Amino acid sequence: MTLPSLTIGDLTVPLPIVQGGMGIGVSLSGLASAVADQGGVGVIAAAGIGWNEPDFNSDPMAANSRALAKHIREAKRRTNGVVGVNIMVAMTNYAELVQTCLEEGADIIFSGAGLPLSLPKLVGDRPSPKLAPIVSSGRAAKVICKKWLSRYNRLPDALVVEGPKAGGHLGFKPEQIEDPAFALECIVPDVLAEAAVFSDKAGSSPIPVIAAGGVYTGADLLKYLKMGASGVQMGTRFVATHECDAALEFKQAYIKAKREDIAIIKSPVGMPGRAVRNSFVDDMEHGDKVPFSCPYQCIHGCTPGESPFCITIALLKARRGSVKTGLVFAGQNAYRIDRILSVEELVRTLVLEYEAAAGPVAGAAASSAGDGPALHREVRVV
Repeated sequence: MTLPSLTIGDLTVPLPIVQGGMGIGVSLSGLASAVADQGGVGVIAAAGIGWNEPDFNSDPMAANSRALAKHIREAKRRTNGVVGVNIMVAMTNYAELVQTCLEEGADIIFSGAGLPLSLPKLVGDRPSPKLAPIVSSGRAAKVICKKWLSRYNRLPDALVVEGPKAGGHLGFKPEQIEDPAFALECIVPDVLAEAAVFSDKAGSSPIPVIAAGGVYTGADLLKYLKMGASGVQMGTRFVATHECDAALEFKQAYIKAKREDIAIIKSPVGMPGRAVRNSFVDDMEHGDKVPFSCPYQCIHGCTPGESPFCITIALLKARRGSVKTGLVFAGQNAYRIDRILSVEELVRTLVLEYEAAAGPVAGAAASSAGDGPALHREVRVV
């Protein structure tokens, strides 16, 4: 069984794999361009992207917009593949970052951490970038589709449905994270159903649904494609690659982690999050408050006077390599990673895992091809 391509609007992506956007410098132009060059969708995370700009502390809004422009340009310079940007709705400079994506020619905007109800207004009638909201339920998908259709006469170009096994901030209540009713396998069908209702209502092409949160192997990819998803999003597994933009120590934190080291924390923005347990997480759980000022004002809902720590500072420390004193966001399956490899090798592994799970016919087809699956594939517009 050959891996199908992923169609998003008039974009055809050779592999149905989206690399998850991981903020504060974990997925930048380096990782995004490498994934895009292998035939998937590479994604730059806009959150805290200006961390390395000289004015990040004095003018973080300008620094983030400038850095995002630089990374989109650099990614597009390195690859002809599809490059997307992840922008959280909760970010205080959301509109400015969307505008930067328009100016620099990003192919797709992925938007979650809130409902991106005004995103079509910010983009206007432009055919690009494609718009892909990130949701955690069929209900959220319904709200977005209904509002977009009534207000802007358009629907999402794709929907990412993210389950509770994802890394970083989670769109679930703490009691829902381990509840089987909220497992990705349960919410994907709900989102597929809502997508079908609205595409039928609008008389449009089907809205591709991309499954995310805990997707780790090629067999997982096959499972969600069989359920009706058009592709999957994977973040955690792309961290331990040479091309990932985080420090080596950050990647090694995944490799060293055991199953019991993957913890749920309470973020300053009021959402649960998943991270690798370390001394920082232990101190936070013991009620130790880390005094800080807030030069960034990055996310709506964060109250510095009441928050136990600054999410940007904690994530940036870890990204730079201070993994004991910073926050290492990670997915549920991070403990399964045992080595660092190239994006090319990882993609090859995922394809072979998919073919093995699909059965002997696929395996025979791969063997007859000689060198296995072609990994560098041109993106075509249809």
